[in-house]
Amino acid sequence: LVNEITTLHRHAEAHFSGKYRKWANQHAFESMLPGDMKARKENAAQQRINAHLTEHKAERVVPYSDKLFRQAAIEWLVAIDQPIQALEHPKFQELIHVASRATNGVRIPGRKGTHAEIMRMFKNHLTRLRNTLNVSDVCCLFVFVSLGFIERCCQGKH
Repeated sequence: LVNEITTLHRHAEAHFSGKYRKWANQHAFESMLPGDMKARKENAAQQRINAHLTEHKAERVVPYSDKLFRQAAIEWLVAIDQPIQALEHPKFQELIHVASRATNGVRIPGRKGTHAEIMRMFKNHLTRLRNTLNVSDVCCLFVFVSLGFIERCCQGKH
């Protein structure tokens, strides 16, 4: 009789490893054979090392071509259901010219940032407009942007 479990494990691995592994798999039991335990330890150590390693893939930049730009512009038109004339709009062309001068790519703002910037630009526009028209109270100024005119309606406060 052997009183050391490690000797029994080595004996089982040497003579019964196939049957033991089959039994362990069938009963969802973790193998205690010395070779299997060593492999698990090495695997766990490798997993800890792998968790700290990151692979940096170089971003492949596709060189500019007129054909590629045309394709992207047409796909954009179709994807967001824009009229073909959108490509001829001066503001769109200005956007493209500004972006073409970027040296490190273009960061496109998200919804919140865009909303905040639109509100800031609108407030600045109203302030400039108020100063131009010498209007002392902003609430008295109604701007009808869609109609393209300004109406002062102060209910007697002129």
